[in-house]
Amino acid sequence: MFDKYMKPDFILGSFLEVTPEFCLENGIRALICDIDNTLVTYDDPEPTEPVLKWHRALAEIGVPISFVSNNEPERVYTFAKPLGAPAFPKSGKPSRRGVRMAIEAMGSEPAGTVFLGDQLLTDVMAAKRSGIRAIVVPPIKDKKTLLFRVKRAIERPFMNKYIREGEKGNVKT
Repeated sequence: MFDKYMKPDFILGSFLEVTPEFCLENGIRALICDIDNTLVTYDDPEPTEPVLKWHRALAEIGVPISFVSNNEPERVYTFAKPLGAPAFPKSGKPSRRGVRMAIEAMGSEPAGTVFLGDQLLTDVMAAKRSGIRAIVVPPIKDKKTLLFRVKRAIERPFMNKYIREGEKGNVKT
């Protein structure tokens, strides 16, 4: 039951591993991204140079990006504006609402759309509940709040299991 909604299709070391080649090899034609702890820290209000370069590389092969975040509108729109990307704040992940709006805004199809995030309980679940694939990366810099510590404690045994399965070829790592 948990695997159906929490098991990512890919476990990567960083968003930078989602290269144009990776997208082409895996049929990724559109990318929905979480922002905080996936692409940048909570302290980075705008895209960093590595994010800008990464975005340009994906744009060159025609892979659009949109942002679905549980964060506040000001944070999400400020980040997305320099990239000219659709953005959906306060999305209520693992709700499907933001994912569906992002797919529609990009004009993509679920089969070619992938969600990139750092949390199983929000990002991966939103993707899986929406019928799309998911990539999970380690958090860049976790918050130390009680809520985040509890969520990470819940996710840890599942992530460890998925990493072990990846080593056996059951999850692409």
